[in-house]
Amino acid sequence: MLGNFFKKPADDMNGRVPPGQSLTSRFPVLTYGPAPRYKLEDAKVRVFGLAEEREFSWPELRALPQTTLTYDIHCVTHWSKLDTTWTGIRVTDLMPMLILKPEATHVMIHSVGGYTTNLSLGDFVRPENLLASRFGDKPLETEHGGPLRLVVPHLYFWKSAKWINGLEFISADAPGFWERNGYHMRGDPFKDERYSDD
Repeated sequence: MLGNFFKKPADDMNGRVPPGQSLTSRFPVLTYGPAPRYKLEDAKVRVFGLAEEREFSWPELRALPQTTLTYDIHCVTHWSKLDTTWTGIRVTDLMPMLILKPEATHVMIHSVGGYTTNLSLGDFVRPENLLASRFGDKPLETEHGGPLRLVVPHLYFWKSAKWINGLEFISADAPGFWERNGYHMRGDPFKDERYSDD
């Protein structure tokens, strides 16, 4: 029997809930197309574009320092989930291993299946951002982006690309999949940046 999975907060909970959002204790699954399923040994992240090209295998990724962080997440479809806990590689721990060209200003995140989303380097290189492989105390489920997804909690959650397999550094902002289809180029939930005309 269906219950009430979403509720309007009485207020913004001391600035934690962006405008137009409802709280949920669930973790809704929203994906364009079927969730790709592949073996862990096939999981990898390729770095390319305006960067010295290299590839991180799954064992190499797992050998990097792992950090656990707790924060709130906000979906453009109007739900927010508070106090979510993730474990993975801090983007700030990964960046010293990369050699970028000076003209790199943005990164296009690539995912298995062809999905992409864009971020400025300023939005990408923040200490709270993770290449996450665990949610709570369990490995990240496929439906939620496992084995590896990006988590960028300060932007709407479509920017936290699931099933990531590539970081393409570029010299100017460019739209990814949802941005080409009408979503905002940046997506700050506290500015209500949902759509391209916001």
